[in-house]
Amino acid sequence: MNTDKIYAEAIVNEYSKKSASKVVALRKLDKAAKTPALVFTYAFGVLCALVAGTGMCLAMGVIGGGSAAFTVLGVVVGIAGFAGMGVNYPLYKRVLQRGKDKYAGDIIRLATEIAGEEG
Repeated sequence: MNTDKIYAEAIVNEYSKKSASKVVALRKLDKAAKTPALVFTYAFGVLCALVAGTGMCLAMGVIGGGSAAFTVLGVVVGIAGFAGMGVNYPLYKRVLQRGKDKYAGDIIRLATEIAGEEG
């Protein structure tokens, strides 16, 4: 077994120009449809968790001095954070569906072309 030849072929494959295949384009379209929903969901979820945590800290007197006004404010802020976390998944589904609707025509056309070439 000639390991030098295998190594040389691996280097050539690494540096040679690759033609963009339809499968790669399909993956990119799929990723473009799904990525905005993921980014939104993570960002909104982290923000809501921070709001809920701030509310809990206010309610327990860790911040704000522990007065009754801050306790009530903390409960309200905490409920708002938990409500945001509760609606995060439905919002994710809606944003994901919009992304899929936006790219559906191109994805279906390209997937049909790929399926037609294989058959």
